[in-house]
Amino acid sequence: MSETAATAQDAAGGIGSGRLVLVVGPSGAGKDTLLRLARAACVDDHDIVFPRRIVTREASADEDNVAVAPQEFRRAREHGDFAMHWEAHGHSYALPAQINDDIRAGRTVVVNVSRTVLGALRQAYANVVVVAITAPPDVLAARLAARRRNSDGDIAERLTRSIDDASAHADITILNAGSAEYHGRQLLRVIRNEGWQE
Repeated sequence: MSETAATAQDAAGGIGSGRLVLVVGPSGAGKDTLLRLARAACVDDHDIVFPRRIVTREASADEDNVAVAPQEFRRAREHGDFAMHWEAHGHSYALPAQINDDIRAGRTVVVNVSRTVLGALRQAYANVVVVAITAPPDVLAARLAARRRNSDGDIAERLTRSIDDASAHADITILNAGSAEYHGRQLLRVIRNEGWQE
């Protein structure tokens, strides 16, 4: 699996003064479900932003991504339209450059990213919080089998990736094995900078 990252602009000193909340975790951990719940709870809070990722794979009902063709992605990247881009599982992903303006305006930006870009994002932004969302292996396997998304590829291969790897680089870890509403509230408290324990 080839994964690379690059920032769209010079990161000297790190972009501030808002917060960048990065959500990471293995496939099937429920990241998109918890993000959807948190986004719904923040719908009237204009200081919290959930930008849509740009992705070169088909759209999914479970994700709020912008699906583009590889050629369109390449043109946008060359034009400087991305704050960050990376490759994972044969697809290209990017965050829109608009997040830099949101961070500079003091907003909190919440995004789902690959753990491979955490180092670059920590260097590029002044205030970064990494939240790992994980689940036990049997729960991951059941969720991946249930969603049957072609772009997931070989489920067994996806499950061999270390669940603990993302947690090792995280500031906060949420074990998403119970109620989605409960764990969604935990994520919401992190986003609002209120801690995460109940």
